[in-house]
Amino acid sequence: MARPKSAPAVELPEVNFSDYGGVRCLHLGTEWIQGSMIMDAPYDIELEYVQRMMAWLLFTDPARLTRFHAMQLGLGAGTLTKFCRKKLRVTTTAIELNPQVLHACRGWFKLPADDSKLRVVIADAAEEIRDPMWHGVVDALQVDLYDHEAAAPVLDSAEFYADCRRLLSDEACMTVNLFGRSSSYERSVEKMVEAFGIDAVWAFKPTREGNTVVLAQRTPSRPKREVLMERAEFIQSRWGLPATKWLRAFKPLQTKLSA
Repeated sequence: MARPKSAPAVELPEVNFSDYGGVRCLHLGTEWIQGSMIMDAPYDIELEYVQRMMAWLLFTDPARLTRFHAMQLGLGAGTLTKFCRKKLRVTTTAIELNPQVLHACRGWFKLPADDSKLRVVIADAAEEIRDPMWHGVVDALQVDLYDHEAAAPVLDSAEFYADCRRLLSDEACMTVNLFGRSSSYERSVEKMVEAFGIDAVWAFKPTREGNTVVLAQRTPSRPKREVLMERAEFIQSRWGLPATKWLRAFKPLQTKLSA
């Protein structure tokens, strides 16, 4: 079962869902979509930006996945957590502030019960990730922390990203969903660069909906394009993610700034 921490001190929004065209969406008391699920394929990833949150696979030798630990900050509709546990079959931890979100994921979004390779921690992510038990043991960190108004990330300081970096093993990556005004995006990226270094940061072009996924490496590297394409083709054939298309929209931040 989920491991609770101290009760949240803030008032948390009500959680509800809506169905349309075979897709179920999670809402936090507003019309904003906080996650979705294809009802006939509950462990697939439907939204484009959420698919891109898996871009850390481009930097991962598939043989390493048997020993992998993936962590999500923010459960949403459980999409990334379910994909990592059920499709990739890796050890998976999710940290979520709102207990109602966990109940919704278990009741409406097919999130499996905790087991030896899956656990959900009900806690404030900013506090939980400072626990030394997590430091250096996370191989893929996925950060999608938005409030019910989806205006800007809830946690978005250089100190927070430095705490995230401490979680990562040497070859690990962090992916972050950024959304909102361009000025908010630029400030967020600057804070990531402060924590990780500019050589470590990669970014996608925005999706049609305005989501921009940014990736930061614990140890910067520049794989050759043919290596990335080989990985992308494997990812696409093995797990059905559109990884070959990612390479047309995904570049090191230094390259983007000098273009």
